[in-house]
Amino acid sequence: MKVVLIGVGQAGGKITQALAAYDYEMGFDAIQGALAVNTAEADLQALDIDTQLIGRDRVKGHGVGGDNELGAEIMREASTEVIDELDGRITSRAEGIVIGAGLGGGTGSGGAPMLARELRRIYDIPVYVLGVLPGRNEGSIYQANAGRSLKTVAREADATVLIDNDAWHDNEESLEASFETINRNIAQRVGLLLAAGEVVDGVAESVVDSSEVINTLRPGGIASIGYAAAAAAEDSADNVNNIVTATRNALLSGTSLPNAVEADTALLVIGGDPDRIARKGVERARRWLEDETGCLEVRGGDFPLDSERLAALVLLGGVERSSRIDEFLDRAREAHERASEPTPDPNDAFENDQLEDLF
Repeated sequence: MKVVLIGVGQAGGKITQALAAYDYEMGFDAIQGALAVNTAEADLQALDIDTQLIGRDRVKGHGVGGDNELGAEIMREASTEVIDELDGRITSRAEGIVIGAGLGGGTGSGGAPMLARELRRIYDIPVYVLGVLPGRNEGSIYQANAGRSLKTVAREADATVLIDNDAWHDNEESLEASFETINRNIAQRVGLLLAAGEVVDGVAESVVDSSEVINTLRPGGIASIGYAAAAAAEDSADNVNNIVTATRNALLSGTSLPNAVEADTALLVIGGDPDRIARKGVERARRWLEDETGCLEVRGGDFPLDSERLAALVLLGGVERSSRIDEFLDRAREAHERASEPTPDPNDAFENDQLEDLF
């Protein structure tokens, strides 16, 4: 799937750089262009991709200090110049636009939904947000910012793929080291997803193309991605259980939103040496995924990789009903309102006025 990447804010810029680097190193050629946009000049100077400073007149290149309303205002004012900068990158080859952002800060959480709104108004290809939720130990301002941003971006983007900062790192790591681990994991998982339909060495028996990704995300709202790998036997017949086990681990312990199992749509990609991928294992894994997620149909296929391991990549669409999101919104609401009254129905949190959206 050919996409253009835009990183908004500090975390968004680092995620975009990691994704672009992974795509280049693997030779997938899925990334058609990468741009980092920020209000903080120092954050941009640390990146190796193309960058654009916005809001110089407002904040003098020093960032918005966690104020996501100011971040949204600056992006609204600068949206024309940002889109002009993207004009040469978003060509007829591009099949989607991916905005990466941390939803807890100021520029990313405020700017990402505003930019998504403007890009959807101008382009007729889908605009997705790759949004990172702050961990439980990152402070109340980040929780409140992310809660407001999540409600807004879920409305403005065609779909929002969420990564919980508590999901993909070792609890023993320092905060800085954990961010680096999370960025590497995002790059690997999202990079493989985007590359699944690209032309690579080897021929897939059941091809996954960009339409499979787009259709899985078509319902909109919140999506998540899961990944797990397992050792592969030489004989494909011996890998039936390995494929099913990798798929189970990808869904039950390897997703970007832990415990987000119930979904509206799903996509399963099995990567590895084509000679080691057992079709019976892929079909069995798909049927298990249908039962576990409640999806009527799970799209899927295989992706040739020069590897002695088998990888299972799972994309879930429509996971708003997950307990993980309910828990996060409760934390965000408490930080935002300091209210003692609980939400009557956490499944309706996106409609609840106790946590207003950003715009």
